[in-house]
Amino acid sequence: MARIKRTIRASEISSFVYCQRAWWYQRQNLAPINLKEMAAGQDFHQRHTNQTRSANIVKFLAWVLAAAAVVITAALIAGLPG
Repeated sequence: MARIKRTIRASEISSFVYCQRAWWYQRQNLAPINLKEMAAGQDFHQRHTNQTRSANIVKFLAWVLAAAAVVITAALIAGLPG
């Protein structure tokens, strides 16, 4: 009996490593029963990603303002008559 060759994708390996039972359900084309919880988890992760991105932008702006303050202070000190 000839076996059908099937390509195994990296995402499938990742799914198997994470949870062999979930991988098997996926191979059987069985839908998960916790769709509501999965959607809530995706929403949480999207909000977290947005918050992290915003925090990184604020941190970058803080570094730019701190560097500008150092440059302005140095310019003012250098320009003082001594």
